[in-house]
Amino acid sequence: MSKRNKIIYWIVTLWMSLGMVSTGIVQLIRLEEEVERTVAHLGYPVYLLSILGVWKILGVIVALVPGLPLLKEWAYAGFFFAMTGALASHLIVQDPFSEIFPSVLLLMLTCLSWYYRPASRRLVFAKSS
Repeated sequence: MSKRNKIIYWIVTLWMSLGMVSTGIVQLIRLEEEVERTVAHLGYPVYLLSILGVWKILGVIVALVPGLPLLKEWAYAGFFFAMTGALASHLIVQDPFSEIFPSVLLLMLTCLSWYYRPASRRLVFAKSS
């Protein structure tokens, strides 16, 4: 892996992690404005915040620690599903771009982090003969 790619990986991964942890914490503490502005507005049950918050924080831990390539793939998939779900939900209710942008940004960071991850953080498949 080139030095350039390693720098890109760590910058986008740390930024993605910061975004996921901060939104996960907000979801776990159920800030009143977060509940009203997003969950109620989008039509989701409030308990969904706890589920998303826990999984985001666990996903960040898995993404940052060495090893665990299979769990890393699951974490990235979970981030991808959560952010595409958020993006679709905001688009369906016709939210303004300012409400959609955080989902788009975290989705882009997730994809870039996954793409630039080093070989040591990738799942290796055995070749069939």
